[in-house]
Amino acid sequence: MGKKGDLSDFERGMIVGARRAGLSISETANLLGFSRTTISRVYREWSEKEKTSSERQFCGRKCLVDARGQRRMARLVRADRRATVTQITTRYNQGGQKSISECTVRQTLRQMGYSSRRPHRVPLLSAKNRKLRLQFAQAHRNWTIEDWKNVAWSDESRFLLRQLDGRVRIWRLQHESMDPSCLVSTVQVGGGGVMVWGIFSWHSLGPLVPIEHRCNATAYLSIVADHVHPFMTTMYPTSDGYFQQDNAPCHKAGIISDWFLEHDNEFAVLKWPPQSPDLNPIEHLWDVVEREIRIMDVQPTNLWQLCDAIMSIWTKLPEECFQHLVESMPRRIEAVLKAKGAPTRY
Repeated sequence: MGKKGDLSDFERGMIVGARRAGLSISETANLLGFSRTTISRVYREWSEKEKTSSERQFCGRKCLVDARGQRRMARLVRADRRATVTQITTRYNQGGQKSISECTVRQTLRQMGYSSRRPHRVPLLSAKNRKLRLQFAQAHRNWTIEDWKNVAWSDESRFLLRQLDGRVRIWRLQHESMDPSCLVSTVQVGGGGVMVWGIFSWHSLGPLVPIEHRCNATAYLSIVADHVHPFMTTMYPTSDGYFQQDNAPCHKAGIISDWFLEHDNEFAVLKWPPQSPDLNPIEHLWDVVEREIRIMDVQPTNLWQLCDAIMSIWTKLPEECFQHLVESMPRRIEAVLKAKGAPTRY
């Protein structure tokens, strides 16, 4: 069986070595798995020209976009990341001696490692917030994993009964566009949802609290008094713990600040930079819960079932899952430092 494609220099050397060792063409072909024609051709080229390298790389049509053209195309892409292939082709051909097609541009971009992808969604950061994120990372860059183990992470999250996913794709024929099996039903605001508040640290998962109504300062004060306080005093009895919360309006209310001030001898509140969900590891726990819900054999059909599913999944999260997230904090801090305060993907 002949081998497709050209042979490497090593394979050609093996053929020449076998023939020089006294093996026949058939014996060499059986030993190395190449065709008799290939064995004969390679050995003849070596005998006549003492050549064991292929010249096939010099064959074929010359590439229309050389190294200089690739650098120019890369500048066009960096100047406008949202440009289409048509736009890149038009801009590239302006003032150029040789015009190239969209197909050539698409192939060249692929060879350069570019690919078309949906952009990641990140919070819109002002210059002030970016500076505050950078200052937070600089202040905590020397914190070790042992330091981060003293932090209890908290957040609220909303889970929709019917997840709105614009990335769903289906297989259908042209005339099947309105076939019931090819449709995705939509409902307003996802059919309703469940809001929960949760807390965890490296040592343990904390309680998960359903929030029935809007989370205002009064409701949050009840959560802090009934759940945060006992969790912190149990996990950190020597008063060396830090409680993390984001900068939501209800978290920064006067009655909340006064409550924390009254209990500052028991634990401290970690000063948190604005617009920083990428720094809070609890966001990954919400993703885990969301994925587990979507792969359930029997999907929740009402809000009560959804709430039960969320609570059940939360209690079954393995210890290594949330401990690994806390251990990732030094890398998260370094990512923010490297990005100079810009949003990071972690």
